[in-house]
Amino acid sequence: MNTKVTWDFSNLDSARVGDRAGLNGDLINSALPKARAAHEDLVKQRKEGKLPFYDLPTLADMIAEVSDYAADQRSRFDDVVILGIGGSSLGPAALQIALGRNAAGKPTGLRLHFPDNVDPFEFDALLGHLDLERTLFNVVTKSGGTPETATQYLIVRERLQHKLKDRYRDHLVFTTDPEKGLLRQLARDEKIRAFDIDPGIGGRFSVLTPVGLLPAALGGIDIKALCSGAQAAAAECSAADVLSNPAYRFGLSMCLLRDQKSVGTVIMMPYCNRLLGMADWFRQLWAESLGKKVNLKGEEVYWGQTPEKALGATDQHSMVQLYMEGPFDKVICFMEVQDHGVDIVIPRSYPDIPELNFWGGHTLAELINVEKKATEEALRQAGKPSLTAIFPRVDAYSVGQFLMTLEIATVFVGSFVGIDPLDQPGVELGKVLTRQRMGG
Repeated sequence: MNTKVTWDFSNLDSARVGDRAGLNGDLINSALPKARAAHEDLVKQRKEGKLPFYDLPTLADMIAEVSDYAADQRSRFDDVVILGIGGSSLGPAALQIALGRNAAGKPTGLRLHFPDNVDPFEFDALLGHLDLERTLFNVVTKSGGTPETATQYLIVRERLQHKLKDRYRDHLVFTTDPEKGLLRQLARDEKIRAFDIDPGIGGRFSVLTPVGLLPAALGGIDIKALCSGAQAAAAECSAADVLSNPAYRFGLSMCLLRDQKSVGTVIMMPYCNRLLGMADWFRQLWAESLGKKVNLKGEEVYWGQTPEKALGATDQHSMVQLYMEGPFDKVICFMEVQDHGVDIVIPRSYPDIPELNFWGGHTLAELINVEKKATEEALRQAGKPSLTAIFPRVDAYSVGQFLMTLEIATVFVGSFVGIDPLDQPGVELGKVLTRQRMGG
């Protein structure tokens, strides 16, 4: 079965949703020269080695190294704890939520845990119920100085030493910069196994490095299929034709909606619980990459589009009222799954009660997909724009495609509007002030 993710942009068209928040042909056509220039800029940056994330799915040696290590650990451990925050956690967690269970709901590999906050109650509770003899801790930070990750590591290291003495090293694996940084130095000094993060790849673009691939492989996910899907997307989304390139089409549409129609919020809304982690991952990618005070010329622009998440059909009963009748400042990106892998037939338990008997004979998969289409149509009639990413099914190949497509869409927007999507100066100040207030 073909697992290629396809994109439906038709409900962004003003002919379908009206001129108030829709995009017409003239508006798109007038933006195409600038969009083609953005494509040429990305081609140039790739040739200069500035966008190495495009090529990650082709790194066979890296994929083999991760796969071999994970295979060796599966008999030694039951649990893996990922100590990381932001891109060091959101991508791996999204993969695990989407792909880390089989049809029976059981983990496909080791049990993964993502304590991506320094909430003392939750972290202590997690450590308290784990068997340290059967737990591996993956510490993920490029610099080694990320406050949340560094402090969690110090706590874990102490507990491992207390329980396991010198064997504590066997229960640690680092993912960090290949040459420099505190964590790399600790790996050398204490002889702890470490995997490399390409220095040119920021956290939010790192899901296809060992940051994401190592936890995925430990969790039993087919990382070769994941990378194969991402590689296919990288090829498709390198095409110069802006309107047939889904990454460029997505990015251009978001730019025009924000700058020409005052649509300042994009909502990722999967109709599938397994894809909700993808919405979390997208929020960081879009917000941290594109929320910028100044452009590449140093001019103040305060550019950005707020990414949010919703879950269908759950949030039809909480947020859709706002989406339907609130301001025209939002665009919905639906995520639709055609084959959910399992289905449940609704029984005809009350043939004499028409309100209940009506549902009998239908299935839950049919219901959730019909609800998505009904919500989409209701929004269209209300003049609210939307688009849809259509997954034939949720598997490693389709997930890899989706991730790469949105990463390319993000750097396309950076080139189109003239901002740097790879830095995050607004985050760094908070780190400095945290250390100062802790007495540093």
